[in-house]
Amino acid sequence: MRLVVSALCVLVLFSCAVAYDPLDPNGNVTIKWDVMSWTPDGYVAVVTMHNFQMFRHIMNPGWTLGWTWAKKEVIWSMIGAQTTEQGDCSKFKGNIPHCCKKIPTVVDLLPGVPYNQQFSNCCKGGVVAAWGQDPSQAISSFQVSVGQAGTSNKTVKLPKNFTLFAPGPGYTCGPAKIVPSTNFLTPDKRRKTQALMTWNVTCTYSQFLARKNPSCCVSLSSFYNETITPCPSCACGCQNKKHCVKGNSKILSMVGVHTPKKDNEPLLQCTHHMCPIRVHWHVKTNYKDYWRVKVAITNFNYRMNHSLWSLAVQHPNLNNLTQVFSFNYKPLLPYGSINDTGMFYGMKYFNDLLMEAGPTGNVQSELLLQKDKDAFTFKQGWAFPRKVYFNGDECMLPPPDTYPFLPNSAPASLLNFPAFMLLLFFLLAVW
Repeated sequence: MRLVVSALCVLVLFSCAVAYDPLDPNGNVTIKWDVMSWTPDGYVAVVTMHNFQMFRHIMNPGWTLGWTWAKKEVIWSMIGAQTTEQGDCSKFKGNIPHCCKKIPTVVDLLPGVPYNQQFSNCCKGGVVAAWGQDPSQAISSFQVSVGQAGTSNKTVKLPKNFTLFAPGPGYTCGPAKIVPSTNFLTPDKRRKTQALMTWNVTCTYSQFLARKNPSCCVSLSSFYNETITPCPSCACGCQNKKHCVKGNSKILSMVGVHTPKKDNEPLLQCTHHMCPIRVHWHVKTNYKDYWRVKVAITNFNYRMNHSLWSLAVQHPNLNNLTQVFSFNYKPLLPYGSINDTGMFYGMKYFNDLLMEAGPTGNVQSELLLQKDKDAFTFKQGWAFPRKVYFNGDECMLPPPDTYPFLPNSAPASLLNFPAFMLLLFFLLAVW
């Protein structure tokens, strides 16, 4: 009995831990239902999806939302979204519902749909920006008219068993909970109205549930050591090794080979790490009061462009980041006073699109950091990042014992340049 209880405790702790991100502890996707009006057999609701994740956006082909109706509800109509299947509506005469399925599956509309099908913050193909990157675009919404449902706060039954694919698995949604009704300001901002009823659903992401292998890796190098530490072998699993292609393969010139598949199956360039994304961190230059790092992100997937990409890095010297060249930067403060985490992302219309694998499939930037005299050192891999995330997924770092090490013969020239110069002048004077 004691063994069973212990196993259950471990299971509960593990299930909670996998949905917790130490660099974004409060990140989640909140889905809010606001009942705006009652109808003869149900209600009209506005469904709004807020992406409160700081550096994880919902990329193409976008989100897919599902739930199970509590009774025999149907969807009469939708604006700004649609269900993927109508279901069996044969019992209805005259007006035919938009969807009669017990478990509807809803997707966003594509850009360019007719104006009468659009709703505010809709029609982006399900792509939603990260909150830390662009809060104004971290939202998606649609309107739904529900029939054969309750017609008051007391008779409405909340939907259950919510699912969110964004675009693949990894999200776990909790039960719908009634919350205080949402307030709205009129366009002239002189009057407040409120929803007749509001409930929230919170979904959290777990990389463990999304995939069994990482989707990116990190390689390291430095000016003080000729050794380049590559990504670990098979860092992202080698199950795609049989179907990878070499960079000069004639297959890449075939028509349609670069077209994304419905299941997002990648077409990877053959590498020893077999990762779709590699992040390279190069310690480039050492100055008296500053040091410089070059960061390069390379795409090895011939079927995937990354729009709105983001790179989150944890390093203790980010609290003294002086300048970032050709990337946007935003500090992340997951624990208030500890400023050791930041998010990098592309500049709009310049490098916010990471192209597919090939000559243009990379973006890069340089960072200038001011030294913290109490902590700065090149010893024991201190100059390399502690954690790296690409598009919200943690990348695999090489083992610490393989990091480029500081040569024993040159610590003074690297770390104490002024003292070295004084010694040189003294020797010249004596000579």
